[in-house]
Parts: sequence; C-alpha cells; structure tokens
Amino acid sequence: MGDAPGCGRLYRQAGNCRGSCGESAGGIASIHGGSCLTLSALSDKPFELLVALEQRARTAIANREGRDKQGEDWVGVGFKLGQENFVTARSDVREILPIPNAITRVPGARPWLRGIANVRGQLITIVDLKAYLGGGASLMGRHARVLVLASRDVPTGILVDEVVGFRRFSSTDYTGETPATNIRCENYLDGCYRRDDEVWPLFSLAKLLREEQFLRPNQETGA
Repeated sequence: MGDAPGCGRLYRQAGNCRGSCGESAGGIASIHGGSCLTLSALSDKPFELLVALEQRARTAIANREGRDKQGEDWVGVGFKLGQENFVTARSDVREILPIPNAITRVPGARPWLRGIANVRGQLITIVDLKAYLGGGASLMGRHARVLVLASRDVPTGILVDEVVGFRRFSSTDYTGETPATNIRCENYLDGCYRRDDEVWPLFSLAKLLREEQFLRPNQETGA
C-alpha cells in the first residue's frame, strides 16, 4: 500500500530528524518541545501519531516565523555630517559613489547646490547636505561620498562627509524620540536608533525630497 495523502511528507520530515533525535517517536517530538510520553503512547496508532506530528510541525513553524518577525533587523546606511553620525533607510539610497571627477556649477544656484555631474550617462544634481542644513560646506576630501537617491523622478546625489557603511539595528533599538543634534535637521528626522552609548538619528531622505526649497535650488528665496 502507498502512503496516505500527506503521509510521505511527514515521514520524510521525521526521517530527517532521526540522525539527531533518535529512532523513537519520542525523540522526534523532543525537537518541537513536546512530551516524549505523549507520542510514545500513540506508537500503536499510526494515524493519530501522524496527526500529532503534523500539529507539532505546524506549531514549530508558526513559532519560528513569529520569532523571526519579532527579531527582524533594520538595516540602514550610516553617514557623517561633520562629526555627527546619522543613518538613513537603505531603500532610499540607490548607490554610494566617490566624488565625481567633474561637477559643473550652475549659475544662479544656491551655494548648497554643488553642481551637476554625469554618472554613467545620467545627469544628477549634487547637493551638499550639510550646507543645505546650514552647517557649512562639506570638504571634498578622500572620505567624502555621494549618496545617489533611489528616486527616479529627482535624480540627485547627496554629498556627505563620510559613509561609515551599513548599520544593523533590532526593533528594540528604535525610539520615536527626536534626538538633539548640532546640525539643525529635526524636520527631517524620524526618531533614532540607540545602542549602548551610540545614538544614530534616522534621517529621512523621503522628507527631504518633499521640501519645496530642496526642489527649487535655483531660487534665492523660498516658496
């Protein structure tokens, strides 16, 4: 006789456990946190045993998915403006570039608009984020980088003093409290991540893209 519907899968699942769990049904149950005696009592009732194993397998999967969801990490791009650390959503950054070799100045533009650069055939505006926020111009040093925004509608690169790589935080590291910063940027912060003695303000590039002044760099007065 062949396996009953669904039984083959359960047998294979049980078979995969035998090497580490032992040959008995009780050994299989132990990896799911169940009682060995409960399954041993069903050893002479194959159908009931399979049902019990199926239920335990479903419970184990559900518990694991719940733990994974609760423990899911958030990953962002860490960068510096001056000596201050910030982090922004990885999904808002398309790529990270060194300073382009050629940046063409735009006549009449605000000082924080460094100019326009050709990046692999695409023209993008280069915005000095620290200067835009009133913190003074960033130096075009060897640590400086350009964060190319993921927005296709607004092809822009954000000049920052340094990129410190990806930063991974757990959900428990996040707080909605807006931290105090030397650079006045509270309107662009979405809380922060705290770990030990470190504070990483969460800078929202999406909010920056909605700012009227940011979208009109050629005007000397705000809208």
